[in-house]
Amino acid sequence: MTKPLPTDVQVAIIGGGIVGCATAYHLAKAGWSVALLERKKLTSGTTWHAAGLVSETQGVPVMTALAKYGLDLMEALEDETGQNTGFKRNGSMTVALNDARMEELRRKVDYAHGCGIRAEEIGLAEAQERWPLLSIDGAKGAFWFPGDGYTNPIDTTMALAKGARMNGAQIFEDTLVSRVVIEGGRAVGVETEQGLIRAEHVVNATGMWAREFGLTHGVQIPLHYTNHYYVVTDPIEGVTGDLPVLRVMDEYAYYKEDAGKLLIGCSEPNATPWLPENGLPESFEFDELPCDEEHLYPILEAAMERVPALAESGIRKFFNGPECFTPDAKHYLGPITDVKGYWVAAGFNSTGIQNGPGAGKALAEWIMYGHMTMDLTDVDSRRIVPGLNARSYTATKAAETLGHAYAMHWPYLRKSQARGLRRTPYYTQLRDAGAQFGSANGWERPLYYGREMTDGFGREPWFDDWKAEHEALRNDLGLIDLTFGRFILDGAGAEAQLQKLCGADMAVAPGALVYTHMFNEQRGDRGGCDRRAPVCDALSGDGLGRGRTADRKLAEIRCRGIRRQRGERDSGRGDAGGDGAAVARLPDRTYRRGSVERGLPLWHLAEPACGTCAGAGAADHLCGRAGLGTACPGGVRAAGV
Repeated sequence: MTKPLPTDVQVAIIGGGIVGCATAYHLAKAGWSVALLERKKLTSGTTWHAAGLVSETQGVPVMTALAKYGLDLMEALEDETGQNTGFKRNGSMTVALNDARMEELRRKVDYAHGCGIRAEEIGLAEAQERWPLLSIDGAKGAFWFPGDGYTNPIDTTMALAKGARMNGAQIFEDTLVSRVVIEGGRAVGVETEQGLIRAEHVVNATGMWAREFGLTHGVQIPLHYTNHYYVVTDPIEGVTGDLPVLRVMDEYAYYKEDAGKLLIGCSEPNATPWLPENGLPESFEFDELPCDEEHLYPILEAAMERVPALAESGIRKFFNGPECFTPDAKHYLGPITDVKGYWVAAGFNSTGIQNGPGAGKALAEWIMYGHMTMDLTDVDSRRIVPGLNARSYTATKAAETLGHAYAMHWPYLRKSQARGLRRTPYYTQLRDAGAQFGSANGWERPLYYGREMTDGFGREPWFDDWKAEHEALRNDLGLIDLTFGRFILDGAGAEAQLQKLCGADMAVAPGALVYTHMFNEQRGDRGGCDRRAPVCDALSGDGLGRGRTADRKLAEIRCRGIRRQRGERDSGRGDAGGDGAAVARLPDRTYRRGSVERGLPLWHLAEPACGTCAGAGAADHLCGRAGLGTACPGGVRAAGV
């Protein structure tokens, strides 16, 4: 007999992988009513075939804290639920084959110490003692992370699901959600074949389905799925249950004990997206993808040199399973900006087992408290750019993300794929002036003018070019492009509202620039600030040519605006807190002026007035020399830039 669905819950979670189950677990433990809905069986998407590697050390301290929490939870779940997780804290070891990797890993050790994580550089003899099958030929050094390990993804997910049920969560398998019900810009429930479940909050934890499923109700979640390979050997003598995880990133491989066998995983530099002709098959459940064995040969050949016992062992299993990756290699966690009550936890870049439990905790707290309980800026889903969700783009970037997983992680790494999608009106002039570009959210952004950027951890040759940029800004003049979203806070009470919202003193003369944080609603009891640090610019009303008086303070806010902070839409006008203050969206363009021929950076300046060069000779000094107008500010505006 089919278990009847509830009619009302506080949170409906779509997706029964480790992330969805972890979110349900933490919400249920806090006493919230939860329904988790899985289209097939729990773990049947990408969770079931994960290798299960777990590591304490992540890219930023808060992610490291969450990862450590996740490992500790895995260690405790069996006692709590009676469900074995297969978790082993055997440690992990990374072998470096060149000086650059040695430097990277030494920095990682220092960072780990700063986060309270145990890590150390060890000698090659000790590395071989910890991993007796290892050949150290060509190796430069090794690094030991004793708190790491691995777990069984299915068992761990089942333990989280059991813990959720023990605390009142309802979990439904073979229950397809056909749509998220959105009314008046708010998610109010989910529709299934058995009927509607009304919910105060809806969580999209559908993994590799997140993009396609989101599009069915107008929500953008840019990610894509790739081919992701590993092989499992026949049993090998000496492969014991206490063997640590071994990573040889310079050979794009990791090694994990698997019941007396070795599982050898690949993060190959020439990764490929999976491109099913008609999208994800509806029948997909515990499925494998065709395995291109030749694609793996370079990695396996290196593996046989690194672990000579492999030359005498057979390969029991070639495996290819889909994993989903995001364009910027960070998962999405948090609210969807344009739909209230809609949350996402997806795009874990093949680290869902490692990061899932912590992500479930962080998202559950965000839902319950209505705000972040920790700094999740690194993975905040509100960074999503809807225009960067074309399948061709997400597929290309997903493969690039996987290809960079074991590549060198240089401080100023520039991704090369799908570049040039978003350019300001001045891209060509800047390029011709010698700009070296980086990319952010698809935008081409000039980093400096001069020699081509090279990779390294030390002082690179182009550092002097960058230094010249800073000195020019300090001692001469420059501008930055603001071809991004801007907002105007307008009205008699605008200044008072800004004084309330901002940490800095906003009572400044028109034309002044103020860099400030904006407080969130917890500024009183939690001392919170908004995660963004907007640039606010007090402008003269006359500068906009709308008949406003010069003493009326306006504010240009480079952020998602007060309207989004209060949950309103960007377009149109509306109340921003009373006292006659209102917010309006400006066009996504601005005026750029700069001394291009001198190689100066084009730093941000308020649009459209130029308080610095508005005096006599301005056209010759700045705007005219840039070739963007004949006078400042009127000539620039008249030139139609």
